Amino acid sequence: MGLIHIELFTTLDLVGQAPGGPEEDPLGFSFGGWQAPLLDEVAGAQVAAAYEGTDALLLGRRTYDIFAAFWPHQEGGEDHEFAVLFNRVPKYVASRGRPDLSWAGSTQLGPDLAGAVREIRERHEHVKVVGSLNLVQTLLREKLFDRLDLWVHPIVLGSGKKVFDGGAVPTNLTLLEPPAASPKGTVLLRYGLAEGTPATGDMSAPGREG
Repeated sequence: MGLIHIELFTTLDLVGQAPGGPEEDPLGFSFGGWQAPLLDEVAGAQVAAAYEGTDALLLGRRTYDIFAAFWPHQEGGEDHEFAVLFNRVPKYVASRGRPDLSWAGSTQLGPDLAGAVREIRERHEHVKVVGSLNLVQTLLREKLFDRLDLWVHPIVLGSGKKVFDGGAVPTNLTLLEPPAASPKGTVLLRYGLAEGTPATGDMSAPGREG
C-alpha cells in the first residue's frame, strides 16, 4: 500500500489559507501571499526534499486550478524541477464540480472520496497532497494519511481557513524527526499517523510533586 503525505504551510495560529499569493483564495481574506516574505533557502530545500520520490498528486479543486494554470508553462524556468515533476506524474482532483482536466495526466475522483483515495494508495507508492485545505480536512477526519508536514511560520493572522477546522477527530500523531528551523523562523514539523486516540491523565495524582 502506498503512502499519502500531506504538505502544508501554516501560521502560528494554524491558518493555511492562500500562502502563495493575493489571488489564490481572496474571498473574505486579506492576507493572501503571507508566506512570501518568510521564504529562505533552508525552507526551500526542505520543501524540495519532501517531494523526492513523488509519483502522484492528490489535489482539491482550487489548488488544482491554480497549479494547472501555472506549472505546464514553467519547464525550463526557475522552478524547472518542480515543473517537470508536476507535469509528469498523475494528478487526482477531488471536486464536486466539473474541473477543466486538460492538464496532462489529470483525473477527477468520484463522489466516494474515501474509497477513491484508498484505490489511489493501491496504485502509487508516494502520493503528495498539497494545500487543498478542504480535502486535507477530509483526509484528517478519515485518517487517510501517513505523514503530515507542517511548515509553521512565525506570524499570527487571526483570520482565515485553518488546518484543523470543524470536524476534526481525536487523533494520535508521532513526531518523526526533530523540528527543523530556517533562518527566518519557519519550523518544519513532520508527524506520522499513530494508532489509537488521545489519552488523558491526572496531573494532580500522587508522585507528581516534589
